[in-house]
Parts: sequence; C-alpha cells; structure tokens
Amino acid sequence: MVLDEKVITNGEPDDEEEEEEEDLVDPLETMREKCAEIEHCVHTQARLEQCETRVNARSSTTEDCTEELFDFLHARDHCVAHKLFHSVK
Repeated sequence: MVLDEKVITNGEPDDEEEEEEEDLVDPLETMREKCAEIEHCVHTQARLEQCETRVNARSSTTEDCTEELFDFLHARDHCVAHKLFHSVK
C-alpha cells in the first residue's frame, strides 16, 4: 500500500498559481494618465507647474498653489468620470 503525501495549504495558493497570476492594473490610474494628456488638463497642469515654480523661487511667501491644484484635479477627474464606469463590471 502506497500513501500519497498531501500538503494542506490553509487556502494559500500554490507556487505554480502565483507565477501564472498577472499583475492587476487599476483602470482608474490608467484613465487618469490618459485624461491628463487632453488639452484642458495639460493647460491646468501647466498653470500648476508655473505656480509651483513661482512659489519655490521665493524664500518667503504666503501664496500656495491650492487653487491651481484643485483646477487640475477637477479637470482630470471630470474626464475620468465619463470614461471609468463604462469599463467597470
């Protein structure tokens, strides 16, 4: 009589299964990258970068770039909102 050796993994996947698994890509990140390249987002990002350059050039200032940051994030997320939910199951 031959006994087969069985390994209990407590729900952990085998090494073979881990190698076959692909890295999952977050569709939100992918769409954010694509939307950041449209004209309106490029314009708002350029304004943000100009503000950051101006603020960093000064040694003492009360100015911050919050408004420019929110404008860029709003433009990018507005673009993403129209595309994201079509790809979500």
